[in-house]
Amino acid sequence: MGIKLRSKGLTPEVPQYYMRRVFLKSMGATDEDLEKPLIAIANTWNEILPGSVHLDRIAAAVKRGVREAGGLATIFNVLAPCDGQGSGNEGFKYVLPSRDLIAASVEMMVEHASYDAAVMIGTCDKIVPGLIMAAARCNLPTVVFTGGYMPSGHYKGERLDCSSMGKYFVMYRQGKIGKEELREIEGYVCPGPGACCLMGTANSMCIAAEAFGLSLPGNSALCATDPALEKLAEEAGRKVMELLWKEIKARDIMTPAAFTNAVKVCCATSGSTNLTLHFPAIAHELDYPFTLDDFEDISRQTPSIMEIKPSDPKYLMEDFERAGGLQAVMKSMEGLLDGNVMTASGTSLADNLKTAEVRDTEVIRPLSDPKGPNGGIAVLKGNLGTAVVKQTAVRPEMQQHRGPARIFEQEEDCIDALLAGKVKAGEVLVIRYEGPKGGPGMREMIMATWMLVDLGLDTSIAILTDGRFSGTSGGPCVGHLVPEAASGGPIAVLRDGDIIDIDIPARRVSVELTDDQIAERLASWKPPAPKVTKGYLAHFAKYVTSADKGAYLE
Repeated sequence: MGIKLRSKGLTPEVPQYYMRRVFLKSMGATDEDLEKPLIAIANTWNEILPGSVHLDRIAAAVKRGVREAGGLATIFNVLAPCDGQGSGNEGFKYVLPSRDLIAASVEMMVEHASYDAAVMIGTCDKIVPGLIMAAARCNLPTVVFTGGYMPSGHYKGERLDCSSMGKYFVMYRQGKIGKEELREIEGYVCPGPGACCLMGTANSMCIAAEAFGLSLPGNSALCATDPALEKLAEEAGRKVMELLWKEIKARDIMTPAAFTNAVKVCCATSGSTNLTLHFPAIAHELDYPFTLDDFEDISRQTPSIMEIKPSDPKYLMEDFERAGGLQAVMKSMEGLLDGNVMTASGTSLADNLKTAEVRDTEVIRPLSDPKGPNGGIAVLKGNLGTAVVKQTAVRPEMQQHRGPARIFEQEEDCIDALLAGKVKAGEVLVIRYEGPKGGPGMREMIMATWMLVDLGLDTSIAILTDGRFSGTSGGPCVGHLVPEAASGGPIAVLRDGDIIDIDIPARRVSVELTDDQIAERLASWKPPAPKVTKGYLAHFAKYVTSADKGAYLE
């Protein structure tokens, strides 16, 4: 073989050698199998998430590919919560904290069994970044395989996605449709497995994995129901064996140049604001210096060349695939990327892009005619701290907004006010104590943002929060504000009527108070009692870093 296999580290002269063999034989392994490299298939399959429910057959396909290429693959499962399933209940607080648990659980399983290589399978929000973090920690020959996007729904000639439900709920509340029709629409919105079919966090991170080079070319643009996904999964099994024989490890792929490529690609595709949490956390695992200032610099230098909903409501993931997928995007922006980086295909990015082509220049624009001059995400600063916004999803008339603050101590209170018609044009709805420590867990303010858009208020009202947003969120929504309220940030002492100034082109978010006035208010501020005192959320709140650093556990 020519390489040293971790799984063969024990010799026949020690009793532990035989203990390992008898355990594997108890599960059907043969003497011939025990001479093969041991390949981990870390699978996030479950029956509670549409992004995970089909991954059992994907894992089986990977296993076939490994076997064909001469490896012994074994599957283990990994926890996999999702923002969508947790939405609207206490479970929402667990989703961001799950990312570090996912990374740790994969690390534990891979290291305890001394696997030689790994294929890590996942689809959704915090799952894919958790797998990427695990790949960096374990540093084995690794392929990250993502589970594809969900088919769009259809109802009365309209294409639907998960966010469409907000629109129909508003119509129901306004008496425009009845409960029976609302129930009927429920059955059409999400017609199959996969990641929500717009540029939410799930697809943003699947794109990031492919842009990093950890996923095989074309992976991020396949529909979950497409038979081609299963065929590519078999190829992932074969490719991880090729990486093993070539001794190409995860960190050989996840170089600083590849990291920069991935950030550029995510900016060019107007990815989710949650990327500003995940890229710093991944950089931390890789010991790379990377801050939101770096993200902002890259975003300013990278034109937006591919925008789908929520940035451009005309297009969904199926249009992205039809136009050529991510390889076409990277072909279009090839001049901005380092093509020498190695990828999970076993070849360089430049070699991968030789066969890529853009099939629809309205969906994937050339650099000479971009959708916009900057990337999708902007980092704002001012006397309130630092925040992020998906600028490509904000209407032109709301790129600058100045108005009085309306304070809410949690998202539910804001939603109630929106539905009751108790907000006024021109206001800035401030939702605080929703950050990593204060939430705890940093929930998405997804329902508040959906209501803002679906009620038609996104032309006159903005939201500011220390919580986060879904990648599906549109409108003038500024989030991830640090320092958060629970850490004594200025947002904690804002009052109703304070004038908030949001200027996205100028990258500014501030309150019209002097530094002395803010300091005077903070001097009499007292932190609230913790909302959670036991269990994992309490642990997370105690040890989590701030959102601008990636909200990872120290």
